[in-house]
Amino acid sequence: MTLRYSTDIVIFGGGIAGLWLLNRLQNIGYSPLLFETNTLGGGQTLASQGIIHGGLKYALSGSLTQASEVIADMPSVWRQHLSGQGEPDLTGVPVLSNHYYMWSHGSLRSKLKAFLGSRSLTGRIEVVKEETYPEIFSGITSKGTLYQLPDFVIHTPSLLERLREPVANRLLAIKEGIYQFKINTQNDKHILKIDINGEQIVIEAERFIFCAGAGNKQLIEKTGIERTSAQERPLHMVYLKDSDLPQLYSHFIGDDFSLTPELTVTSHTGLDGQTVWYLGGNLAEEGVNKGRDEQILSAKHLLDKFLPWIDTATASWDCFSINRAEANINNKYRPDDAYISVESNIILGWPTKLTLAPSLVNKVVKIITEGEDPVPAIDNSGAIAALNELLGNPEPAKARWD
Repeated sequence: MTLRYSTDIVIFGGGIAGLWLLNRLQNIGYSPLLFETNTLGGGQTLASQGIIHGGLKYALSGSLTQASEVIADMPSVWRQHLSGQGEPDLTGVPVLSNHYYMWSHGSLRSKLKAFLGSRSLTGRIEVVKEETYPEIFSGITSKGTLYQLPDFVIHTPSLLERLREPVANRLLAIKEGIYQFKINTQNDKHILKIDINGEQIVIEAERFIFCAGAGNKQLIEKTGIERTSAQERPLHMVYLKDSDLPQLYSHFIGDDFSLTPELTVTSHTGLDGQTVWYLGGNLAEEGVNKGRDEQILSAKHLLDKFLPWIDTATASWDCFSINRAEANINNKYRPDDAYISVESNIILGWPTKLTLAPSLVNKVVKIITEGEDPVPAIDNSGAIAALNELLGNPEPAKARWD
């Protein structure tokens, strides 16, 4: 038996980008559906450090461009949503730290002073006076400078749940191997076919939107679209857990010529109540070819270098690999902004960074509502009930340390 449904928009990918887009489209009158092949947020979303940043890290590495001005506005955009002044309303999502810090060794002081005083960064960065240092830095003895950035850190599991709740009945679980895309020969548009429990489901949509992160690569292959290819840049992230760890949210810049952070640290709380230090930065980028023990040893070395007064002897350590999925548009370099492309009735998108999810959604909504072929709203209430019964709903992911 074949069941046929028509709808306006189908989204693939249940991370922050897909969920944010789903909420936004529902709020402006569409009836979107979202398919997830695994868990909600189980890819890059919960592997991120939750930093909503304005691009200083990229500026430090010498890649400040005109497009970087988009990311510079992101902290204020997110704060508007967190205060209930934007759609979706993110009121109630905890902010783990209202400020993010950056510690630089003294040997780089003059170089950083000149760099941070540049016109492009004026007003974004503040030097923290020693008497107002956060408690974690009170034991510091080496010469250096502490900077306060406009960036902040959010609790990503709560963000995931806040975005899931209003659209829970629109979230559908779909396993790999049970679905395929075909071309409707009458209009040359893609349609979705699902085979489950002896039933065949055919879904016609005005637009299919792929924002599945690393999953976009497979979706590109399934549909045969050719305009944009995917790329992945790997990371080897490290975390340690201990009940006595203090709260820490900071980049650490070493004493070599580079201004790129050697270490980026955020603090989280595990389900067991222990404090988690989650470690990224150059540690994660340069450690992709290291084994587990070697990577953890590198992390311990950096903590001893920057925070020698912190005792981690009783901490438990682990690490994992994750790929940053992006559009391949410039010889493997990271795109400066969220990226979208349109081919047939498919919109392909990557936010590039967690902080750029609102930018991606704005771009997609503009195409859907103001593009050459605006998408009409289609009532699919009957399809929602039937598909929920047939397919079920994806579960939210947990953080790696839980």
